[in-house]
Amino acid sequence: MDDFSVCSPNASVCEADSCLVSEEDSNRILSTVLSIVLTILLAMVMFSMGCNVEFQQFLGHIKRPWGIFVGFLCQFGIMPLTGFILSVAFGVLPVQAVVVLIMGCCPGGTASNVLAYWVDGDMDLSVSMTTCSTLLALGMMPLCLFIYTTMWVDSGSIVIPYDNIGISLVALVIPVSFGMFVNHKWPQKAKIILKVGSIAGAVLIVLIAVVGGILYQSAWIIEPKLWIIGTIFPIAGYSLGFFLARIAGQPWYRCRTVALETGMQNTQLCSTIVQLSFSQEDINLVFTFPLIYTVFQLVFAAILLGIYVGYKKCCGKNNANFSEEKEKEPESSSHTTNAGFQPDEK
Repeated sequence: MDDFSVCSPNASVCEADSCLVSEEDSNRILSTVLSIVLTILLAMVMFSMGCNVEFQQFLGHIKRPWGIFVGFLCQFGIMPLTGFILSVAFGVLPVQAVVVLIMGCCPGGTASNVLAYWVDGDMDLSVSMTTCSTLLALGMMPLCLFIYTTMWVDSGSIVIPYDNIGISLVALVIPVSFGMFVNHKWPQKAKIILKVGSIAGAVLIVLIAVVGGILYQSAWIIEPKLWIIGTIFPIAGYSLGFFLARIAGQPWYRCRTVALETGMQNTQLCSTIVQLSFSQEDINLVFTFPLIYTVFQLVFAAILLGIYVGYKKCCGKNNANFSEEKEKEPESSSHTTNAGFQPDEK
């Protein structure tokens, strides 16, 4: 039936007043709506995370960026190299190797800020690392992809969505800035907002994983090698990030922060690059990989969180003890707070 005044042109079945839009189109519409809703919720969560950030200490990390520098080495040094090694070791197809490398070159994801709060990490460092890695991704992603993908594909064929990176940066910086302002003006109210936001953030992380699984459930059939790489990659990022930070002399709570920032990637950005850069035939081979990485980075993060909470209970330490340890560092001294390469005396 060609009565487009009654039925949508995209309808695959149309009889009288009944129209049926294809599953692909309905998924696209649902995906767009959910993306908008999740973006708004994410901005609210980042606002609450900003309520735990002290402006002076955040500025101290920018002025003396030892911790940020360690995170930079992990984010754009360890992760792309690990992706390259895994791709060569498992002998995956060229297009699959490129997608693994794209994942390794992506900046840190905002979920790391929520998890850093739950593991008593350095929130000032976490937010500054996420912000800086997203900003530096504008130049470092093309550079890393040029270095590592030349043996498989012309790096010029990979489309970097700079607008998406810019949107991610704005969606991070503006809510966090408002949160920092609230923390400065109304610290008691900021604590309440932080508690609510941290719980909402944990729910949002699970919601994103569930929504991704439902929307793309037909794409979960993928080569076993990519399942294995998707399992190994995030845990390698967490482990290597933690050990590099510790070798660099970072205190334990910053090691946990750097570990999360390293292993927790911006998988949405990876999915966008894949859709912009490859043909539909190639996308069918690799599109699920960012989803696999998302699932396992969350699974391993949850395991690490469980281990940490168990360690605290086993050692008889509570949140107050950990807060007290951090407060031993003079808040006014950015040198002491951010002397990342000095030995930790805790």
